[in-house]
Amino acid sequence: MSCRLTKPGALLHDNKNQNPRGRNKTTTQRCKELTITFVKNSVPMHKHRHLIEVRLWKRSTSDTVPLFTLVTGFIISLLALSNPASSQSMPPSAIPSDSLIYPAEQHFANARRLTQGGDNAEAYWNSASNSLVFQSNNPAWGLECDQIFVLDPTQLKAPNFQRPTMVSTGKGRTTCAYFVPGDERVVWASTHGAQDSCPPPPAPRPDRKYLWSIDPAYDIYLSDLKGEQQEVLVESPGYDAEATFSPDGRWMVFTSTRDGDLDLYLMSWPDRQITRVTSVLGYDGGAFFSPDSKQLIFRASRPQTPQEVEEYQQLLSEGLVAPTRMELFVCNLDGSGLRQITQLGGANWAPYFHPDGQRVVFSSNHHTKRGFPFNLFMVNLDGSGLKQITFDPTFDSFPMFSPDGRRLIFASNRRNGGTRDTNLILVDWVDRP
Repeated sequence: MSCRLTKPGALLHDNKNQNPRGRNKTTTQRCKELTITFVKNSVPMHKHRHLIEVRLWKRSTSDTVPLFTLVTGFIISLLALSNPASSQSMPPSAIPSDSLIYPAEQHFANARRLTQGGDNAEAYWNSASNSLVFQSNNPAWGLECDQIFVLDPTQLKAPNFQRPTMVSTGKGRTTCAYFVPGDERVVWASTHGAQDSCPPPPAPRPDRKYLWSIDPAYDIYLSDLKGEQQEVLVESPGYDAEATFSPDGRWMVFTSTRDGDLDLYLMSWPDRQITRVTSVLGYDGGAFFSPDSKQLIFRASRPQTPQEVEEYQQLLSEGLVAPTRMELFVCNLDGSGLRQITQLGGANWAPYFHPDGQRVVFSSNHHTKRGFPFNLFMVNLDGSGLKQITFDPTFDSFPMFSPDGRRLIFASNRRNGGTRDTNLILVDWVDRP
């Protein structure tokens, strides 16, 4: 028999025979090493944490599991239960039953997995909220490297997922696609202008540091939704990628090394005049516009010490960047009003504005010392009101709200059958306090 930690008043099950073990005012589940007693009360658990009693003991000298390990494992589970962000008052009938949604994910409903197989990520909506563009290296589609696809999410349902329309060339490696104003074209970055083959990922390093490739072969391309009409939109001797458009259709922002550092640049649309936005040493990338098209939200590293500066510049000279320490910044389109809105530590990235323009959803591992999991969080634009949104134990990232605010798309490793696949998850967004 094994124990499962359960909230007060819930059914406790023996995993062997799946029989209910009780629903009394005080519920006790006994295992070999521990007893956990929940004292049911009419108030939410997070408001009266002292109502939980824990009794631990060794029942025989032959126990092989250290008591410390048991206590540690219980504390981790207990923190998840007693966290206000995951324990807000919610009627049991309102908790989604979808297997892709965890009970604590109170902002989600009606989840669907849109892909199955390989790495699928960076899915972004068109302005009409009825189409997505994303990148995938699904081997079932004959892919070795990430390529760009456009899909109608209403017509696809895993596991009978068919390859959608590919708009990239099928050569090189692609990344960071986005719809152009009018929803009839998309932009995306690719290395295929330098060579047809798939560039290798960064080689493992002795220090085992996790690195991203900032390949100088990346340029930004423009194509129609069938991939039949393609042209180079932005090119330079260095890295050009990570392009997104403003909701009003007047601007495109992208990241480039054309001036020696990883900075943000603004292109006017459709006349294609380019101006520099940021100029502080460090990686500025993954920028998105506010709903009113007046501000940019982005991720950034800020090396401070001489050693950090030297390491950053050395990696950059090799076409690499270490994304393990990044915070979120916001600024006006001309670069003025630059301010840091998170100071969480770890990797905080993939930010996107909520349609109300006052909140930002993003991915972060700041809540763990191990470097994972990555979960989705939300924070107010002034840095207050941090709230955890997802609770998967592996990886959730690349969130984007549909322009109408009704749905959220993100990439996740959740419920992937024990594989390393990253799939696109589409959920209805439930806006709760």
